[in-house]
Order: sequence, then C-alpha cells, then structure tokens
Amino acid sequence: MRSALNHRLVIHILSFLLMIEAVALLISAAIAAIYDLNQVWNFSLFNAHGGFWPLIVGASITMFIGLLGWRLTFGVNKTVSKKEGYLVVSFSWILISLFGSLPFYLSGYFPSFTDAFFETISGFTTTGASILTNIEAIPKGLLFWRALTHWIGGMGIIVLSLAILPLLGIGGMQLFAAESPGPTFDKIHPKVKETAKRLWAIYVLITFIEVAFLMFGKMSFFDAICHAFATMATGGFSTQNASIKEYSAYIQYVIIVFMILAGTNFSLHYYLLIGKVKDVWKNEEFRFYLGIIFIVTIIISVGLYFQMGFSGEKAFRDGLFQVVSIVTTTGFVTSNYLIWPPVLWFVLFLLFFVGGSAGSTGGGVKVTRILLLIKNSLLELKRLVHPNAIIPVRLNTNPVPQNIVLVVISFFLIYISIFALGAIILVGMGLDFVSAIGASASSLGNIGPALGSVGPIENYAHLPEMAKWFLSFLMLLGRLELFTVLIIFSPTFWRK
Repeated sequence: MRSALNHRLVIHILSFLLMIEAVALLISAAIAAIYDLNQVWNFSLFNAHGGFWPLIVGASITMFIGLLGWRLTFGVNKTVSKKEGYLVVSFSWILISLFGSLPFYLSGYFPSFTDAFFETISGFTTTGASILTNIEAIPKGLLFWRALTHWIGGMGIIVLSLAILPLLGIGGMQLFAAESPGPTFDKIHPKVKETAKRLWAIYVLITFIEVAFLMFGKMSFFDAICHAFATMATGGFSTQNASIKEYSAYIQYVIIVFMILAGTNFSLHYYLLIGKVKDVWKNEEFRFYLGIIFIVTIIISVGLYFQMGFSGEKAFRDGLFQVVSIVTTTGFVTSNYLIWPPVLWFVLFLLFFVGGSAGSTGGGVKVTRILLLIKNSLLELKRLVHPNAIIPVRLNTNPVPQNIVLVVISFFLIYISIFALGAIILVGMGLDFVSAIGASASSLGNIGPALGSVGPIENYAHLPEMAKWFLSFLMLLGRLELFTVLIIFSPTFWRK
C-alpha cells in the first residue's frame, strides 16, 4: 500500500527554498554591478562579457518558478513527516543546483550545462571540485555567486530556512534531522528554530572574523569574503588559479586556523562562546580530531624536511596546511602533494576517509564514526577474552547504544562499498585507475582535489560528461550522509 505522502507540501517547501535562492542570486548581481557598472547598461547573454545579466535572468527564472509553486500549493497542510523531510532535503539540493547553474551557463564561461551544473552542485555540497581552467578571468559577480553557493551549502539551506519556516507555520524538526551533518548533533536549544538561529549566528560571526584577519594580511575585501565563505563551508573554491599557494605565510596560517574551526562541531563553538571551555576540551571527538591533525602533520613535515629539502618552517606549514585542508574536506592547496614521496601523498589519501567532526560543515566519514569504529574494534578483543561481560562502547564517558554502533558500522561499510563501486564505474568511463579512485573518494568525501589527472593542480574539465554527472551524484550522497538519499530509492520508503 502506498503511503499518503503530502506531495503539495514538498512542492511548497521547495518553492520557498527557490525564492531564497533567487534573493541570493540578486545579491550576487548587485556585487557584479558594483564591480562593473557598465554591465548594467549592456544586456548580454552567452557572450562571456560579464555576470550581471546572467545573474538577473537566473534570479528572475528562479523567483518565478518559486512563486508559482508557492502560490499553487498555498494553504497546504504544513505538518512535515519524516518522509516529506527526506524528500525535501534530497530534492532541494538537486533543485537549487539546477537553478543555481543558470547564471554560469548563461554567462558563456561554462562550455555546457553539464559543466555549469557540476560547478554549482560542487559549490552547494561544499566539494570544491571545479571545471574552470582560468578562474581569474571569471567576472566578480559570478565568482561571488560561486563562493556563496559554498557558504549557503556549508551549514545547509535547510538549516537556514528553519529559522524562517516556523514563522510560516511549518514545523522543522524532521528537516533538521535529515539535514544536520554527522551521526549525532547536540541541540544547543530545545527549539529547532532557536538552534538554527544560534548555529547561523556563530557561522556568520566566525566568517566575518576571518574576513577581518585576511584583510589584515593585505588580501582584498572581495577575495577575503570569497575565501572566508569557502573556508567556513569547508568548500575550497578560490578566486585564484593557484588556490592559496601564492598568498603569504600569514594568510595561509589564518586559513589553517579557520579550517580547523570549520571542521569542529559547531555546538562546541557555542559552548566556548558561553564560557564552557572545560566542556570543549573534555569532548573526546575534539581531542581525537586535533590528535589526528597533530600526528599526521608531524609525519608529513618530517618527510618534507628530510626527503624534499624544505626548510623547517616551510615543511611544517605545507604539511599542516594540506593535512588540515584534507581532514576538514576543505580542499584548498598550497603545494602539489603528488610530487611528494609516494608514502606522504598516500598518507594524505588515507585522510580522504576521515572527514571533519560531527556537527561541522566538513564532509567525509566524520571523526566521531572513526573514533567509535576504533573503540568498538578494541572492545571486541576484550569481549573475546570475557564473552559473558557486557562492555559498552563509551563516548565522553556515556555508553553508546548498540544500535548506534551498528548504524556506524553499516554506514562505514556502505561508504567504502560506494567508493569502490564508484571507482570501478569511473574506470569504465575511461579514467585511469589512480584518477578514478581519487575522484571517487574526493567526490564522496566532498574534498575537491584528488589524485592523478584530477590532482591538486588539475581540475575536472577534461572528464567525460557522464563522469561529471556521476561525480555530482557522489557529491550529493556524501553531503547528505548516504542514508538521506539512498532511503528514497528503497521500496520500503514508499510503503506504509
């Protein structure tokens, strides 16, 4: 028997999200006008002149469709069930990427709609994989929209709307559960609307603190905004072809610090702001997260110093930057790690499967899951010695229910299976083996740079169109933590 899905409610919420996107496109158009006022008086599409009119036309189409869907479903029953929540979350990321790609495609800077869509969903999923070969030639309005897709996607357009949807009479808990990154997400306020507001307030605050620090290092205001958006979203889109490589050591250290902050559970930022410093340091996941960064940085730095002849500070900075960039799934680069000794870039590749903390903007498997897997594996040795003993897995001194541990194990097995299957499919599409495993792991982990022909100084422009669509799907799977997307393919989902 089919379940009584409220399709009109799904359309109603998606239409509202499109209207939010249209406003964001108009803001980007205003940026385009500020930096090149001549564009306003020169209507031009498909001629690679500027970004103003492509953004205006894209915003107009998006707003029209949003208003139409909103009006046709006005007065709908606004009670959101879990099923509607999963559908809204899954389809919202596809829909906003489709409409968000319009300005890119209309501008003429992107060869095909496939490329425009790939760049857009890479932005919204905070992957940072790009098809652009000359980023610095792109008009500032389009670069700002490109950075803004990161920033919106970082905390999630669903969480953003949670602060507004309750005002419209639409409950948001089901949406929050489906969208929030990580296996667990500590609510910092009993009401989901207030949680969303606090999360976004912290997100905005840290973003603009980073902007100030970057400008202090002589970075322009525009570049500081775009890089802060990319850093806090753990995205990785830069306004420069060389990413962060050509910036000063000061700029690189600032971005390192804020990448670490972005990869930290945002609930901990809240506790820090209200003075609960001890609660932050007591958090096992946070200590494990910093421990991974510290240990791998030492390994990489020592290798660069002795095997590549880097100076001590240069070895430390390049090692720390790339470790933090990959662990947090940001994807900025300061060095071509593929020319490092193979053992070093292989260590970095292992980090592709770690990811940021639960409740952060980072992608990947997540540090919490890795920690629980290690704890459970070690406890299995004790259980073999004491088969009758009940020895629960503990996190922050609290026992973790066995069903949660099983979900974590299932997630990891499915994640690795999808990665392996993805690599096989990409090889079948013509990619060499190294590039295929790199692209699969990078897209699923929302990292950006990978291995082989899609390495840190390369891009994804040369890939076949089918490969780009497939990688777009992997980006979506990774951003929404597998189950949110996979569940809608289950026959059980569509039955009572």
